[in-house]
Amino acid sequence: YVLTNNHVVDGATDVQVTLSDKREFKAHVVGRDAKTDIAVLKIDGENLPYITIGDSSKVQIGDFVLAIGNPFGVGQTVTMGIVSATSRGGLGIEDYEDFIQTDAPINPGNSGGALVNDRGELIGINTAILSHGSGGNQGIGFAVPVNLARQVTDQILKTGKVVRAYLGIVPQDVTPAIAKAFDAKQQQGALVGDVSPNGPAQKA
Repeated sequence: YVLTNNHVVDGATDVQVTLSDKREFKAHVVGRDAKTDIAVLKIDGENLPYITIGDSSKVQIGDFVLAIGNPFGVGQTVTMGIVSATSRGGLGIEDYEDFIQTDAPINPGNSGGALVNDRGELIGINTAILSHGSGGNQGIGFAVPVNLARQVTDQILKTGKVVRAYLGIVPQDVTPAIAKAFDAKQQQGALVGDVSPNGPAQKA
């Protein structure tokens, strides 16, 4: 099984996987999840290399990381950086965002590649960059944490799709103005801005 980004294979009629030893395989798309931008492929072969999966919950800001990919189609490339932030969201890139942010150079062609720690363990799937129109690396890259990717992968392998719980509320961040309006002493938590009619939250 091969893990990659959904946007790498979205709309493709044929998918091919090329290994570092130049072997080529026709791949079958087992399943895709657009909301997290994860896709699972399957290839058939012998003596296939594999990566050790790490624990992205243990990733800390400042950790050294390597980003592996094929930027601009030049060939397999490794770049080094650090973890700049964890749990990045609200970027409007995916529906479900919990990104690991890194300054390891990530460019077009790195999508679906591995983000590994200094022990060579997979901790994320390189997914997106912020480039402000330049299309290239500006030191702000994002990876889907491997723990999230693994949850999605496990569901795809088990049922062929991803099913998520539904709460039925619209939460809002507690801003200083909202905290003042509600006479909240601390600017924490979330405001329930709306409740969906006949949803689980309303019924509860």
